[in-house]
Amino acid sequence: MNGEGGLVHWDDVEAQRDDEGHFGFAVRRLGRAAGCVEVTVNRAEISPGRWSTPAHVEDEEIFFVLGGSGLSWQDGKVYEVRDGDCIVHRARREAHTLRGGDDGLDVLAFGRTGGDGHATLPRAGVTWLGSSWVASGQGGHPWDQEAEAGEPEVGEPAERPRNIVNVAELEQERWIDLADAAGSVKSGLNIVTVGAGKLPAPAHCHSAEEEIFVVLEGDGTLELVPSPRARDRGHEEEHVPIRAGHVVARPAGTQISHAFRGGEKGMKVLMYGWRSTNDITYYPRSNKIGFRGVGLMTRLEPLDYWDGEEPPG
Repeated sequence: MNGEGGLVHWDDVEAQRDDEGHFGFAVRRLGRAAGCVEVTVNRAEISPGRWSTPAHVEDEEIFFVLGGSGLSWQDGKVYEVRDGDCIVHRARREAHTLRGGDDGLDVLAFGRTGGDGHATLPRAGVTWLGSSWVASGQGGHPWDQEAEAGEPEVGEPAERPRNIVNVAELEQERWIDLADAAGSVKSGLNIVTVGAGKLPAPAHCHSAEEEIFVVLEGDGTLELVPSPRARDRGHEEEHVPIRAGHVVARPAGTQISHAFRGGEKGMKVLMYGWRSTNDITYYPRSNKIGFRGVGLMTRLEPLDYWDGEEPPG
């Protein structure tokens, strides 16, 4: 693939296990493997009756349940979750973690790589500030302290709150905004059905927004289209085959546009991004530019620094 970013299949990413204390899960750091820069996605397969992470509060996170069932623990209350659920945890709101049900829980976790530089583990009594953990008492590694605090109490599941929605319960459109339905503010997660031979959106690239794509079903093609300046640097258009399980990272500022075209039976794709009001979107095939913060679209001529000037010798 040309430009920054990359492509990886989740079966090719090594799983790392953690089975200390009440934790029991295997995590695949898909975003890191795909070349993400500012946002990322991890796949966590949580064992039956075990927990995924310490209860924590940080920047906005979005979870999508791929399979299984379990519990979402939020500030001491628990809610049942299942296949097709989207869970949004807004920045600095409820402490949260997940527990696997009888058949385990398989989830994708989307968020920023550095977040807002401030994550708190209220049960362990520690906070992440910048590049280090700050402890409110004595102890070892924060996860060890969380394990020492014991398993979170679990009562009867309560009625599900507004920050948990299921795909099947939403209006079945070609483009379903899961994160918006669950109350997201800073980031977005869409599940998009791509028809056979069709594009869900024109090829485009972003100046400020990094995007992650996870193919859930079917197959198709990732089209990479360079801008005029990228072509000047030797980049050429590419069509890359993709299928269920592929993860695509498209960082901001690459000048390489992307589009997804469905294969013979189409495909279903999760699309995640951080909503930057400073973002500018470029569409190379129509030479249009969109300015998100002011809601305007225009068409421009290719940039030529030497137009009307004496070229350098």
